[in-house]
Amino acid sequence: MILFDTFKDTIFLKDSTELEKKCIALETLNREYPNNDALLEELYIIRKGISGENEIKYQLEKSNLGLFVLRDVNIEYENLKAQIDFIVITRMYCYFIECKNLIGNITINENGDFIREFVFDNKKYKKGMYSPLRQVEAQRDVYKKIWNNKLSSNKFINFIKRTLSEKNFADIHKVLVVVANHETIMNTKYAPNEIKNKVIRADNLIRRITEDLSTSDKSLWDSKSGMEEWANTFLAANVDINIDYYNYYKNKFFNNMVISDADLEKKLIEFRKIRSQLMGIPAYYVFNNEELKALVENRPKDIQDLKDKNILTPIKIKTHGELIIQLINMK
Repeated sequence: MILFDTFKDTIFLKDSTELEKKCIALETLNREYPNNDALLEELYIIRKGISGENEIKYQLEKSNLGLFVLRDVNIEYENLKAQIDFIVITRMYCYFIECKNLIGNITINENGDFIREFVFDNKKYKKGMYSPLRQVEAQRDVYKKIWNNKLSSNKFINFIKRTLSEKNFADIHKVLVVVANHETIMNTKYAPNEIKNKVIRADNLIRRITEDLSTSDKSLWDSKSGMEEWANTFLAANVDINIDYYNYYKNKFFNNMVISDADLEKKLIEFRKIRSQLMGIPAYYVFNNEELKALVENRPKDIQDLKDKNILTPIKIKTHGELIIQLINMK
């Protein structure tokens, strides 16, 4: 044990999260295309995720234990990928943390199954859910493959905290599922002990880490520099996610959106008004009401389609056709 090392701070080597980028993109789209139910549902889920992670961040910041933390870490090994909400480096252990900020209550039964109960629109729902514990264990397994490959490659890992055997890898690299919603009731009465001890509430996170450290072999504790070097191996392994979330969500929610006949008619009438004013011609020189109705009903996809359906006269097609087609096809 290094008695002269009084490091007590919490240092975030990585504090950015893809959730924040997703949230900004969705909020922008919501201003441009308001009241889309699917978008609003996605935005709600993303905001809940950010809120849950911020609660865990708050708990870690006030821990006074001496920690190095990385948030939203993405690692890859061959064809495997893993996204880890938090990696926390202590003097003895590394924690892989999966954050859950769910509405409703969670029961873990004797088989280790996760069951969620919640109320929506005054209706009670009881549903099984994919085990977040298996999820975070799978994420750790991706890192384990990198760790196992340390002797043949140091591309990602140039420092190994201590000589570890296959057997005690899991003892040092722990997994936790942290439930961040204060209102969620956790029922783990019948859960197997190996699961029960790995699923905790956010307000118990620091207590859990403290208890683990208090029973560890303090002669093996790392100094601040050793912890930082260990944490930097994860930072080096992190892969940047370069996704244009604005266009991703726009394609997801709006590419197949079909404007209603009433809205299309309003757009065409507004176009006719502006077009006639700019050119100094009567509105019916752009298209008359009968032609307006035919445009809405037929929705020509291109100039040839406009010609084939005989909706407008050749001179109107030549003068206004391209703009009309662009307007009809605009999402």
